[in-house]
Amino acid sequence: MRRAPGIAAVLGLVLALTGCGLGAGDKPTGTRLTITRDFGTRAVRDLDAPKVGGDETVMRLLQRNAKVSTRYGGGFVQSIDGLAGGRSGGRSVDWFYYVNGVEASRGAAATSLRPGDRIWWDRHDWSATMRVPAVVGSFPEPFRHGIDGKRLPVRIECAAPGSAPCRQVSTRLAAYDVPAAIGGLLTSHVEETLRILVGPWTALRVDHAVDELERGPIASGVYARIAPDGRSIVALDATAHAVRTLGAGTGLVAATARADARPTWVVTGTDDAGVAAAARAFAEGTLAHRFAVAVSGGRPVPLPVA
Repeated sequence: MRRAPGIAAVLGLVLALTGCGLGAGDKPTGTRLTITRDFGTRAVRDLDAPKVGGDETVMRLLQRNAKVSTRYGGGFVQSIDGLAGGRSGGRSVDWFYYVNGVEASRGAAATSLRPGDRIWWDRHDWSATMRVPAVVGSFPEPFRHGIDGKRLPVRIECAAPGSAPCRQVSTRLAAYDVPAAIGGLLTSHVEETLRILVGPWTALRVDHAVDELERGPIASGVYARIAPDGRSIVALDATAHAVRTLGAGTGLVAATARADARPTWVVTGTDDAGVAAAARAFAEGTLAHRFAVAVSGGRPVPLPVA
């Protein structure tokens, strides 16, 4: 569970937590539990079929499958398998968790586990930003099983609806039995829809749902900064310092969300070649355990850069 900004906020969250899911209801099926560190770069555990109980919560799932220590009345995860939050290398690190690629909005003991949920815990440096609202590393979630147990309509909005990258994204989703409508940019706005924007950044940046990608992780939660002219993407490390500037032919697959909004994904690039590279990277094997992925020279660049 992610650390709140201060002790008072954490204690307030703990007071809101109830039970740890000890009921005898039906066991959620198809669950996956992933535990990593350093933005997914190091695996701790990756369980395709973790031990699950009835009426399970995210906290109880974790406790059944790993050695966990907690604080604040059991509502805050302090350590997993002996790896604790606190300070590392002079910077603050803590455990954060995501359900189907979406940052948790409640404590783990208050979040119910539902069939098909992919639960991902990651211990990482949060000095650059405390909020990473969505990640791509649980693909094909959230498109396949949705958010909070609700499967949502999916819409692919393309700068060129008939283009090969647009069709490729649609085909990739269809492989997971995810139907998706296809249309142009800014042609529809439905709050209860998961949107994927496909096209060069110069076209996508007019959509306010994703324009914060130009400001880096403190605004978007994505450890990259796209130039307003769309010609380059700066890859950042965990402290939001520039590591590489990626130019022509660079692609990006990332997800972000404004406060209390559904996540919006981008399959974008510095030019048409970059968009094509990003569409090829829109695949479970490439995105697994990644917060976001740039593509340069045909190779994936995990973001943040290690």
